[in-house]
Amino acid sequence: MLLIHANYLDEDFQLVQGDIEIQEGRILRVGKDLPRGEEDLAVDCEGSYTIVPGFVDVHIHGCGGADTCDGTREALEAMARFLLQRGVTSFCPTTMTTGRETIERALLAAKDMMDHPMEDGARVVGVNMEGPFIAKEKKGAQKEEDILSPDFELFRHFYDLSGGIVRLVDIAPEQPGGYAFAEKASQLCTVSIAHTTAGYEQAKRAFDSGVTHATHLFNAMNGLSHRAPGVVGAVFEDSRVRGELICDGFHIHPAVLRTAFRVLGDRALVVSDSMRANGMPEGEPFDLGGQMVTVHEGKATLADGTLAGSVSNLHQEVKNLVSFGIPFAQAVKAATLIPAQAIGMEEEIGSIVPGKRADLVVLDEHLNIAAVYH
Repeated sequence: MLLIHANYLDEDFQLVQGDIEIQEGRILRVGKDLPRGEEDLAVDCEGSYTIVPGFVDVHIHGCGGADTCDGTREALEAMARFLLQRGVTSFCPTTMTTGRETIERALLAAKDMMDHPMEDGARVVGVNMEGPFIAKEKKGAQKEEDILSPDFELFRHFYDLSGGIVRLVDIAPEQPGGYAFAEKASQLCTVSIAHTTAGYEQAKRAFDSGVTHATHLFNAMNGLSHRAPGVVGAVFEDSRVRGELICDGFHIHPAVLRTAFRVLGDRALVVSDSMRANGMPEGEPFDLGGQMVTVHEGKATLADGTLAGSVSNLHQEVKNLVSFGIPFAQAVKAATLIPAQAIGMEEEIGSIVPGKRADLVVLDEHLNIAAVYH
């Protein structure tokens, strides 16, 4: 199949016009006026459409009434179908701070999805473990009684049980054993600083110990001030570290997002941190890691008002970012290639390059989704 006369973001995320040839689910060639035979299906994309890579969500707990910690293939299939309709072609189901058996079931369900992928949904490309190795003081919507100090042996158990599909693991590095955990776990996957009481110096030490990622930057951590730079200040100045940004308009003010994108550049990645209420009617309480969450006017909170994930998705967040003043190409790259890099999948997904999966989203002039290929 060929998509001809297409406006698309090339491997450098420059908007160009040309053809994209797809064969057996892979991008075969890109360029102007590619040759084609009579048997080739050619889709004319001329006009006000723009083709971008499929979105990659590396931090998502649930959506469409389902949650990663349900621990079933059926839940992940429901999430995958929901996400594909919204342009997300690859995702990392994300666990919460819950009991050991719950995490084990979630990992095994995700492994089954990777071993036996479905046809009509987004692909599971690994698992993100947001808990349980965090700080109680910054637990946010995580369940306090299940929080543990960083325990590499336990993590190694989870990692081996899953067949090595854990792509991200979160820790509060200042907790007992945190730095040693980072040194060991960073040999297996990306280690992220999260739900942490760490200050600037502790964050810098964590980065020297192997932490290269920051979970939902600004949230559940010490922020940036003129005398205490905190985790945010440490992330801003360290080129080794990428920072997740939830761009739903609630978690981070648009002015702060503009600053973060300007400072971080290609180290900024968009995540949804979505929970099961995403796509469901508002007002009804939903479970998130054993705690009840209610959504009102697009904002998900616990009973005490604590933000509890989001009900957004990467496509909507890209639209938000453009409306906030972030350049279109940068917003798309932060939702595609940068998250793919964060989990070591940039050779497979994240940009429109020959050899990669043909995960493509066609946007109209209003940035609404016209078609999804995967």
